Amino acid sequence: MASVQIVIGNVLSTGDIEAARAALQRARFVDGRTTAGFAAREVKNNTQAAGSNRSLETVRALVTERILANEVFRLAVRPKALTPLTFSRYEPGMNYGSHVDDPLMHGMRTDVSFTLFLSDPRSYDGGELVIESASGDDAIKLDAGALVAYPATTLHRVNAVGSGQRLAAVGWARSFIRDDAQRELLFDLDTARRQIFSREGKTAEFDLISKSVANLMRMWSED
Repeated sequence: MASVQIVIGNVLSTGDIEAARAALQRARFVDGRTTAGFAAREVKNNTQAAGSNRSLETVRALVTERILANEVFRLAVRPKALTPLTFSRYEPGMNYGSHVDDPLMHGMRTDVSFTLFLSDPRSYDGGELVIESASGDDAIKLDAGALVAYPATTLHRVNAVGSGQRLAAVGWARSFIRDDAQRELLFDLDTARRQIFSREGKTAEFDLISKSVANLMRMWSED
């Protein structure tokens, strides 16, 4: 089965993006390999914001709040908890080779990985996030403020940056729904019922789909 990813635009406002960039300009960056697993360390070549200065923590909290407040993210990911966000920086020649994310981070299982882009895609060459699957590679490079979420079980990589600078916030979610296919089914059903309600109001069809969504959540969720 091909990996399922979802792209969500405008997670951050223009003001949010500017605040994040300003905080990262003042932040201290260290070798990203310090937080990689033993195998990923061999292919990871980037830097990450370090330390806990006030402006960085403020932006980390802001971005986390915006992600969790996004309705599409909530429906697609069903997040129970997020790891602390990591701010990564790629400069010319830096990349991250093919790897799978650690299954446990910060004491929790990682079900969904996500990258929120902070740099204007026209300001740097390369730097695509490439999600690998049996059906082929999917290269993703989004506008600043947009996010892509995908199963943490997938192999993925970041292509080398040719010029410019790629800034992003990276994190992982523990989902109430562990299985990728189940999350996708719930997302489709929930999206359909909301569209029915928006178009026709509370109909018998809306009630039936709502019942199915609720009962599937009861059947599949891990609280």
